[in-house]
Amino acid sequence: MAALIPLTNTPRDYAWGTIDGVARTLGWAPTGGPEAELWLGAHPLSPSEPAASAEATGWHDLAAWEQRSGAALPYLLKLLSAASPLSLQAHPTPSQAAEGFAREEAAGIPLTARERNYKDPNAKPELIVAVDDGFEALCGFRPIDDTLALIDALAQASDDPAPLQVWRDAAAAGVRDGFVWLLSGAPEVDAAVVAATATAAAHPDDFELIARLAGEYPGDPGILVAQTLNHVTLAAGESLWLPAGNIHAYLRGTGVELMGPSDNVLRGGLTPKHVDRDELQKVLDFTPGPASHLKPVAVSENVVSYRPASVPSGAGVDFELLLVTGDAAVTTGSAAIALAVEGTFTLSTDGADAAAARGAIVFVDAPAAVRVTGAGRLFIATGV
Repeated sequence: MAALIPLTNTPRDYAWGTIDGVARTLGWAPTGGPEAELWLGAHPLSPSEPAASAEATGWHDLAAWEQRSGAALPYLLKLLSAASPLSLQAHPTPSQAAEGFAREEAAGIPLTARERNYKDPNAKPELIVAVDDGFEALCGFRPIDDTLALIDALAQASDDPAPLQVWRDAAAAGVRDGFVWLLSGAPEVDAAVVAATATAAAHPDDFELIARLAGEYPGDPGILVAQTLNHVTLAAGESLWLPAGNIHAYLRGTGVELMGPSDNVLRGGLTPKHVDRDELQKVLDFTPGPASHLKPVAVSENVVSYRPASVPSGAGVDFELLLVTGDAAVTTGSAAIALAVEGTFTLSTDGADAAAARGAIVFVDAPAAVRVTGAGRLFIATGV
């Protein structure tokens, strides 16, 4: 029989977070500082805690619950609120994560070391669903012709087009070659960044993203890498799917993110954190194409599922994110976590009930048939 246990956690105050971003979304008391992410799961860096005393549950956080129960959550759920761009990044496949973790363990690199790439042996496929209109992101390499057209437009508007022509020549050689050149550290790259930034400053309406990124990360080659990626803006309820190898960055907005229970991130720019060019290139998928939207699958009248396994690149991914907007019956495939971002709901299992008004988090501690009554927006993370 599944229990329904209210959870809580402390928002993480990364510098790119929106001031009071989590509080604003959930109706919580504001902290007055950046609230970038609220982690809901058992990840040891920030495991969720029971809202009541630990004596009432027998465990003090979900990491301890995993140890006590012998079960493991196949996901990490996050509420993310970005006021400025996150780093350009990608995540490894399961085999790459296992190999990289073992290699760095054997090399004796501390888990807390700045140069550590693999914090655990797990993959980190992820999806994100926009909570509000206007969630903005970069997702996957776009076709080369689109990149070349942008460089041509920059060169035409620039007072110093020669460095941009060097970038164009590198980009024209192919997605991989162009990317490798941008992260090479060559002085020609720095010159191209300067030329592109100056052009965008003179023509901010035409090259708004370059101007914005340059304001956040002046001189960073990631400013140009970003121009080789698909730039998308999501409406509320729209979603992106970020499989292993997909290069991406969230630029601004609030979303609910569901991912594998991992902290393995390979970065490629727009960050003061460690950038390992060689390791990143090993995991990247350089295939150009459109951004990888994940269409929700209707489950019932008031329930849709954002299900990675519904697309070929999500084969084998064992979690999904349900969005419940009204009365519904939901069957979870694992212990589940429900997060209410709007409205008022009641969750019921055989023998247990829990209220879930806006801002509530409820842990369903075993696979269960859950009856949901109410209206609004209730996200439920579960295994499949």
